[in-house]
Amino acid sequence: MKVYLVTICSFLTLLLSSQTTRKYSNEFMNIGVDAAALGMSSAVTSHSSDVNSGYWNPAGLLALEDNQLALMHSSYFANIANYDYVAYAMPLDDRSAVGVSLIRFAVDDILNTTQLIDDQGNINYDRISLFSTADYGLTFSYARALPVEGLNYGVNAKVIRRIIGDFASSWGFGLDLGIQFKTGNDWKFGVMARDITTTFNAWAIDEDEFETIRNAIEGQNQELPETTEITIPKLHLGISKLLTFNYDYKLLTAVNLNVRFEENNDVISTSFASINPALGFEFAYIDMVYLRAGMGNFQNELQIDNSEQLTFQPSFGVGFQYNGIQIDYAFTDIGDQSVALYSNVFSLKLDFSIFR
Repeated sequence: MKVYLVTICSFLTLLLSSQTTRKYSNEFMNIGVDAAALGMSSAVTSHSSDVNSGYWNPAGLLALEDNQLALMHSSYFANIANYDYVAYAMPLDDRSAVGVSLIRFAVDDILNTTQLIDDQGNINYDRISLFSTADYGLTFSYARALPVEGLNYGVNAKVIRRIIGDFASSWGFGLDLGIQFKTGNDWKFGVMARDITTTFNAWAIDEDEFETIRNAIEGQNQELPETTEITIPKLHLGISKLLTFNYDYKLLTAVNLNVRFEENNDVISTSFASINPALGFEFAYIDMVYLRAGMGNFQNELQIDNSEQLTFQPSFGVGFQYNGIQIDYAFTDIGDQSVALYSNVFSLKLDFSIFR
């Protein structure tokens, strides 16, 4: 028995020592989905209540009254990178719901110039090839109501697939846990814990392909990178309040505190954790026309004179809903207020009630 325990402990020690904890692993899963949410600077943890809740807080799926489908597309880096999202969710009964979503972030048709120069030192453009790098996130969501009135929880199981041409690929797995609580006077509270078990990625590197680029640059001998990595947990805390004026006008205000368990440039940062607040507003007229605004991504940026300057990322959005069809648009980083690049985001949501 002792030998068995020693063997297990030794194996776990070797396994953990081979993993690399990265601050920014699987970051494509943190960009966000749904133009309506992005227009509010992603401050939607507490009140997300549609098919997109599978991403923001799976507990929100309990608000579904019928099946829903969501689609989104946006481009980054002057249309070099494409970000696409599709999701489907449905209620199972009065106390449970399920959903599935897929995210793809990719740069296609990248020039591979590692073989541009042949063995004789001649430049041969026929040796240039193309490859793509793509990240995929497949999420399965389940939500259920708890015995306490207004209290719901949801769980995400994530499968991560990352591909870098023929050079390397990886599989990853992780879990999220979300909770929402709604009071009788339209206050809502939410907690979303991402990667609660840490998301584990295992890379497979084509060593033959790696050898072809190992000495591609003279004097820079490339070393084989780590083959495993883990993504540390993140915590999102949200609170929101819905105000109604004369039945036709509504104002939704929301605040998020986004917590990473690391030290970085967030406006509140310690050696244990960093906190980044986000503020969001949504003005609705007869639940048909929406105007949204938000501020987030508050950062203490280091300037060239070694001073720090507080920056933030504002956003703006509009939406239109009619007969179960909702179209939303968001413009992020208005006026280029932060180092983050602006992006135009479009999304579509379809409620299957229109077919009934």
